[in-house]
Amino acid sequence: MRQFANTVQSEAWNGYEGAQWARNQERWDAVNDGFNQPLLDAAALTETDTVLDVGCGAGRTTRLAALRAARGRALGLDLWGPMLGRARESAAREGVANVSFVQGDAQVHPLDAEAFDAVISRYGMTFFTDPVAAFANLHRALRPGRRLAFVCAAEAEANEWLAALASLKDILPLGGFGKAGGPGMFSLTEPDRIRHLLAAGGFGAVDVKRCETAGKWGADAADAAAFLLDSGPGRHLLDQVTPPEQEAARQALTAALHRHRTDTGVRLLSSAWLVTAVRGSSAHG
Repeated sequence: MRQFANTVQSEAWNGYEGAQWARNQERWDAVNDGFNQPLLDAAALTETDTVLDVGCGAGRTTRLAALRAARGRALGLDLWGPMLGRARESAAREGVANVSFVQGDAQVHPLDAEAFDAVISRYGMTFFTDPVAAFANLHRALRPGRRLAFVCAAEAEANEWLAALASLKDILPLGGFGKAGGPGMFSLTEPDRIRHLLAAGGFGAVDVKRCETAGKWGADAADAAAFLLDSGPGRHLLDQVTPPEQEAARQALTAALHRHRTDTGVRLLSSAWLVTAVRGSSAHG
């Protein structure tokens, strides 16, 4: 029986938001793929490692980890049923045999003790209702002396996609959208909070570094605007206004995105924290 402490996030990701990501997994990978190499390099994977990927979504980083750990294995864990099906399909299509996927909540999932050489995550660590419990569970699952590495969003104003949405403040009810807090995408924007939560979960040698990449959000400004407003946050905002206001928002966002056009499409800077931490060599470290 699956255990879910985070029922709100489970319902969201197994509803519209999860379905939207599942339909557009290649586009979301184009937005976030610039973080893959820094993340996997920080995890210091070896070819025999057993790797856990938390909040794996469509399994892009899980499959890449499995390729680095060619004589090991990678397990992707996510709340999100629709995407795990896509993850399994992609692994089969790409011939990545040393990978598997499980639906579960990393905060409470019964992970085997000291079963993993590395725990990684690309934007999957910010949705816990009890982050200390989640990090403690991951700490228990990691072998002594081995490493946790993850990417999480830095402050909202450093992310150009959010600045573009913020330009619609006179049309859409943005309210506290993008503010630090949790659980949610911006729950770990403060490095001191990250260090505190990881230490409370048992980790040591915590390091937090800024990592940035310009992801592709669309072929042109209109395409990028439609993609942004069709995302979970965008749809939530649109649903609160009238059809004429929705159209005004689309036009205004398209205009705001024109300045981000490049030869390879509309690219927006995403700013994140690249976090590493280590489980100590003793059962208590």
